[in-house]
Amino acid sequence: MEQISERVSVNRTEDRTSVVISARVDRSKEALLVTWFVAWLLVGALVIWQRTKIPAGDDLRQFLLAFLAFWLYFAVKVGKAVLWRLKGMELWRMKDGTLTIKDSIFGYGKAKPYFIQNMQRLGLLQIDPTSWKYQLDQSFWNIGGNRLGFEYVGKKVIFGKGLNDEEAKRLLYILNDLLKAERKKAE
Repeated sequence: MEQISERVSVNRTEDRTSVVISARVDRSKEALLVTWFVAWLLVGALVIWQRTKIPAGDDLRQFLLAFLAFWLYFAVKVGKAVLWRLKGMELWRMKDGTLTIKDSIFGYGKAKPYFIQNMQRLGLLQIDPTSWKYQLDQSFWNIGGNRLGFEYVGKKVIFGKGLNDEEAKRLLYILNDLLKAERKKAE
């Protein structure tokens, strides 16, 4: 097994190659994220409790119900990000002419297969590090941060969550070598 960085490892065998990218961040960021999520849950519990005290027919009950709908949406989004950062991994496997990519939380997630004959333009995503969108996408409180991509049957596929520039370049080099070898086998 080859360690590309503290979070990224590559395992090569005769018939397949696997890449594991851990979603973990340092302990201080984990603590901030978990604290934020717990505080968000406490705020929601307080609003629910206060709503039960308001008499039926009061307009404030309807407002709080709308607030709780938004609160629930963000509670699910932040909860998923917390689980991703604590127990998430992005898994790639190249085997038998197929690249399979899976976002895994506690081992669960949908694996998406891509046949290498249909893959085109594998490369680094063109991003502007000074843009607001890039800064938000790279933040530790969400699941984004994709760095690699390719075209597959006319659609863009992006992957490589949380990779820095060095990790992305090394993995791109490995993937390009694997694609060449797999395409030679297919001929």
